[in-house]
Parts: sequence; C-alpha cells; structure tokens
Amino acid sequence: MQLDYKQIGRNLARRRKELRLKQFEVCERAEINDKYLSCIETARSIPSLEVFLRLCIALETTPDCILLGSVCQTEYSEDDAALLEKFKTLSPNSKRLCLAFMDLLSDDFQNL
Repeated sequence: MQLDYKQIGRNLARRRKELRLKQFEVCERAEINDKYLSCIETARSIPSLEVFLRLCIALETTPDCILLGSVCQTEYSEDDAALLEKFKTLSPNSKRLCLAFMDLLSDDFQNL
C-alpha cells in the first residue's frame, strides 16, 4: 500500500476545518511550527510518525480517519462522554473490572 500524502494533507485540513481551528491553533496543540503544518497539508513535507500521531490527537481523530479518509465517530452523547471521562481516571485493575461488568451487562440484556 502506498500512502497518498496529498490526500492525507487534504484529510488533515478537512478535519481542522470541521473543528473550526486555525493552523496556528492545531500547531499549538501538536507542538509543531505553523509553516510545517502548512507544508504537511499541501504534501510538501511528510510528517514523522510522532508528529502524525500528535496531529491526530490535536485534531481529535484517529489515524485511520486521516490516512484512509474513513468516517469515524468523534462526537459522543453526553452520557458516552461522561463514561469515557470517568473511565480514563480508573486504575488498570479498575478498568478491567469495569469492562468485565459491562460484558456481564451486555450478556444479560442480550438474553432478555
């Protein structure tokens, strides 16, 4: 598979515009130079993997959405967002326990 850096740049720019962010705002989030982002968006520069991942985080998206242009869910309901925020604060053991409990809940509801 060969990467299409022009399309990747367009996908980055599209996502930035969806979030109504200016280049300098994304650069601050990703800790890169604004001229560098411009070069990436126009395929004049190829970002390192580290920079690419920082851009994905800054743009609140996943690498597959930028690489493949696939549609991904980035908006969550209020309940989903609250669960995710609480889940992030748990210890690894508590996360495993929570996931096991969720599996039990899923199984119980499927058997009704």
